[in-house]
Amino acid sequence: MWCVAVCVLMLSGLVLTGPADSSSSAQRLSDVHRHFDKRQHLDPEVHMNISEIIRRWGYPAEEQEVVTEDGYILTLNRIPQGLKRTAGPRPVVFLQHGLLAAGSNWITNPPNSSLGYVLADAGYDVWLGNSRGNTWSRKHQSLTPDQDQYWTFSYDEMALKDLPAVVNHILKVTGQEQIFYIGHSQGTTLAFIAFSTLPELASKIKMFFGLAPVATVEFTGSPMTKLSVLPEFLIWDLFGRRDFLPQSQMIEWFAEHVCGKQLLKELCGNLFFILCGFDEKNLNVSRTPVYTTHCPAGTSVQNMIHWAQAVHGGRLMAFDFGAAGNMKHYNQSTPPQYHVQDMKVPTALFSGGQDTLADPKDMAILLTQVSNLVFHRHIDHWDHLDFIWGLDAPEQMFPYILKLLQEHQ
Repeated sequence: MWCVAVCVLMLSGLVLTGPADSSSSAQRLSDVHRHFDKRQHLDPEVHMNISEIIRRWGYPAEEQEVVTEDGYILTLNRIPQGLKRTAGPRPVVFLQHGLLAAGSNWITNPPNSSLGYVLADAGYDVWLGNSRGNTWSRKHQSLTPDQDQYWTFSYDEMALKDLPAVVNHILKVTGQEQIFYIGHSQGTTLAFIAFSTLPELASKIKMFFGLAPVATVEFTGSPMTKLSVLPEFLIWDLFGRRDFLPQSQMIEWFAEHVCGKQLLKELCGNLFFILCGFDEKNLNVSRTPVYTTHCPAGTSVQNMIHWAQAVHGGRLMAFDFGAAGNMKHYNQSTPPQYHVQDMKVPTALFSGGQDTLADPKDMAILLTQVSNLVFHRHIDHWDHLDFIWGLDAPEQMFPYILKLLQEHQ
């Protein structure tokens, strides 16, 4: 499995190296060998699921399953209230993770720096989504993950089939008429597609918060997008027709035996930086074993190809099956385009100046397309991961989100 990750890094033309000074490198390597077998305290969350992590901090946790119209069974995690239990209904906030991620993104920092806990303590009913095909949403009514057919989806289906099923389920369970939606990265892409295409669904959203929003990736400089330099047939041949970077025992071993070693935590942090941007000072490096066992959480190869198509096309479009396949799926020779400007949901966007996935140039275009933009905050020193794991998120982002939620209840 990790050979796939290595392939991605090799395709990116990147090599993990130590310091330029050879004596420093030799000394560091010696230190690694000398200390590698000394067990460090391993964070118990490495081996926990999402609900177990939530309960570990004293919060109530629930798991619920939702069936989509095409038979996928998705797991929703819920934090119904904060540490101070209060009676009565609470406004609902739904959190949707990004590409190759899971609902754990929102709760894998300590409570004061994890948005999921902060929202629960602020009086909100918090729900965490898990996209089809990730670690926690791998069930189907008639298919199994060892069948190619199970993996024939991309962010089209996540937006147009997963989101309606999830939102309607949450409204039914809570008895509310509208919810708040917070998405990160691909979680914002799903919103742009769903809320611009499905007006009935959009009417059920009080406000949309886009963290590191991604509609187009024409200018992205992330190594992950270097996959787009390969022809599609070669991507299929290299990675197969099923899952891409799924969670596995190998990743868990890597997290425990590499990231769990004090001297190697920096390496794991740098792996995340390489894929998503650089800001070593703003990542809690002690948490990298937990990050690593929960992320990447997998997606379909078809979804990765869809992102590669987006890099080439520079537009927000449906999956391109080729002329014949497009006629079959869309009754036209080219895939349909999604129009962000058709989305009328009140929208707040948060962007980062060092973000190589949600590039500032793409962000500048997006700002001209959002027709009901009520707030935008640009954090110049933030990269793509700061929106979920940034040490200064409690100062740079959380107060603004809480204020906007309060104003739009």
